[in-house]
Amino acid sequence: MREGKLPKRQYTQEFKAEAVRLAASVGGHEAARRLGVPVATLGNWSRRGTASAGASGAVAPPSEAPTRRPVSELEAENSRLRRELADAKLDVEVLRKATAYFARGSR
Repeated sequence: MREGKLPKRQYTQEFKAEAVRLAASVGGHEAARRLGVPVATLGNWSRRGTASAGASGAVAPPSEAPTRRPVSELEAENSRLRRELADAKLDVEVLRKATAYFARGSR
């Protein structure tokens, strides 16, 4: 095996089908991150499942189309807190630069 090359992984058909279902519910990138599978691999499984349903070796397509789930209260609070944190970091950076400027001017 050459350096820098990962060994080829083999996944069961059940794992692929569950991965495609998860990708349909939470999104491809999030599902790939959760499962530790490359995003492109998960996309290939989804396309093969929808393009050739019923062919041997293909993953069954998800039973329903992916729907956008409503934002829960926790997700809304999380995004609000992230914005608040970003604002606080910006304030700290401005104060740090102002302090350096005025410290230089007093010499």
